[in-house]
Amino acid sequence: MFDRLLCSCLLIAGFVLNKDEHAVLAYYLPGVAPKSFAEGEDVPLKVNKITSPKTLLPLNYYRLPFCQPEGGPHRANENLGEFLAGDRIESSPYILRMKEDMYCEILCFKNVGPEPKNGSTRTKTLRAIHSDYHHNWIVDNLNAASKMEDDSTIATSYWQGFPIGYEEGKESYINNHVNIEIMYHPVETGYRVVRFTIEPFSIHHDFDSDLGDDDEDGSSGNSRKDVTMNNPITSCIKDSEKHTNYDMINSSGHEPQHAHGKVLFTYDVLWIESDLHWASRWDIYLTMDHAVSAKVHWMSIFHSLIAVIFLTSMVALLLVRSLRRDFSRYAKLATDEEKAEEQEEFGWKLVHGDVFRPPTYSPLLLSVACGNGAQILCMTFLTIIFSALGFLNPSNRGSLVLAQLMFYVLMGLVSGYVTARFYKTFKGQHWQKATATTAFLFPGLVFTVFLLLNIMSWIKESTDAVPFTTLVVLIVLWFGVSTPLVFMGAYMGYKVDPIEFPVATSNIPRQIPDQQWYMSLPLTMALAGVLPFGSVYMEMALIMSSVWVNQYYYVFGVFLVVFLILLITCAEVTILFDYFLLCAEDYRWWWGSFFTSGSISIYIFLFSIKYFSDLEANTFATYVLFFGYMTLISISILLMTGFVGVASTLWFNKLIFGSIKVD
Repeated sequence: MFDRLLCSCLLIAGFVLNKDEHAVLAYYLPGVAPKSFAEGEDVPLKVNKITSPKTLLPLNYYRLPFCQPEGGPHRANENLGEFLAGDRIESSPYILRMKEDMYCEILCFKNVGPEPKNGSTRTKTLRAIHSDYHHNWIVDNLNAASKMEDDSTIATSYWQGFPIGYEEGKESYINNHVNIEIMYHPVETGYRVVRFTIEPFSIHHDFDSDLGDDDEDGSSGNSRKDVTMNNPITSCIKDSEKHTNYDMINSSGHEPQHAHGKVLFTYDVLWIESDLHWASRWDIYLTMDHAVSAKVHWMSIFHSLIAVIFLTSMVALLLVRSLRRDFSRYAKLATDEEKAEEQEEFGWKLVHGDVFRPPTYSPLLLSVACGNGAQILCMTFLTIIFSALGFLNPSNRGSLVLAQLMFYVLMGLVSGYVTARFYKTFKGQHWQKATATTAFLFPGLVFTVFLLLNIMSWIKESTDAVPFTTLVVLIVLWFGVSTPLVFMGAYMGYKVDPIEFPVATSNIPRQIPDQQWYMSLPLTMALAGVLPFGSVYMEMALIMSSVWVNQYYYVFGVFLVVFLILLITCAEVTILFDYFLLCAEDYRWWWGSFFTSGSISIYIFLFSIKYFSDLEANTFATYVLFFGYMTLISISILLMTGFVGVASTLWFNKLIFGSIKVD
């Protein structure tokens, strides 16, 4: 689950156009060498967590009664990013040898649980099938792609591996047979795996009913050596002409295997030579539903550009013309007292002595919020750069989460510096308190909520539950790296002079006239958040699917454009409302600019409610986990966009008040 929090700030990277003009990620992490296999060499098939778009709770693969390798499964070496992403990669009993086809290989015999009676509790297997859990297998670091069939053609696409089983009416069936199709590309050093697809089937095998164990926990079961078949079905007869039995399985009409009782698991392996090169083997995952996705992405950019053009035009018309008129009026020399009084009768110039007055409410908290927002923004920018260079991609598992975590920790230097600069400008005296608040308030909130949600995941036996050792590593990064960097950045910030303003601040605050109802902060936030959210709305569903349903999001170039448009829109909206506020002689813009720009976080949270309603998730744990993390994500976006609003408004006010002559 930790990756979902970090992915909230992932607004990233470039995409590469291949010769077919498809946007794909056709390169790998620099320095990663492909692995070649000799003919007949073992090609390990590993299993990862099982996932569900309904529960959002990934589970350990061997929690269900699946076949295990002899001696038990072995955990693969995983990095910190993989642990935080909930990956649990383990060995499997499937035997694959390069270029050796296999037909109806007997894997093992398992008892997946008793048949549920009226009022009885569902078994683990039945609950998993009902929740639409999917297998996630890996061969040579390549995820399994489901081979899905429709009425007209066979389309190969990747979505959450392949299902454990399916339901028809009140009956549940388990996929106990898989056709494993692996494409390889010959090179001088051997053969390289370039595609890994799975076609699952549910087939009721005829076997000796005395075999098998009666336990559902999956701890034991008959191996391929112990299982004998009385009457081999058609799917276990090799078709010497086609060298495949896919068509026979589809047309044989055999009874499917119920998801209870004793089940025999089998598999086929088919090796196919391909011209596909190793560097492009992820294209099948990244070009899924390409025509539809590309249209959606380009429509997203189009709508975002329309939004930013509309807003920029509005800013140009309202601000440039108005400011030009204001500058012209303020530049006129008063020839008599009447004209002088007329000149000072209205306008934003009247508040020149108060416009840069420190915020009346908690300047320390605003400084801390801007510091944390700058930290998140810098982390995002660095993630963009490294993703565009190809260092962060699906082939390097856990790299994206790990990179975001490390960038966030290292950007503690920026957080401390920005906080110190603002707090010193606000003439704050408690710099130790401000620095400590920067280092512990927001990170402490995130860690506390994360720890509580981690306990929830642990209770549900989800792989999202981070092990204790990983929690210790996170604490060490927080207190041992991030916190010292925050204090170092704050020390550097306090050594620098405060931010200089073009006009002096008066000793006595000016009285603020009564404001119109439409200038209230709640209404301003409601209106200001519409355009920024509209610029990213069409990408939000795809981003949410990437964060919550583990789908691949690969058009990072599109996302980069949309993200830049988002920042520009937030800045322009905030500047526009700031001008209206100053014209109304209200100089309280500090907190107003922060919440005006950050109001997009409210719309994102509301959108998450709509997205959650489409997931068909109705368990209490899912509600808690989803909205717990979405709350943290929304707060992170509030801090980031709020800092953008404060920085852009500060620049605008310094610009306009530095352009007029003040007595």
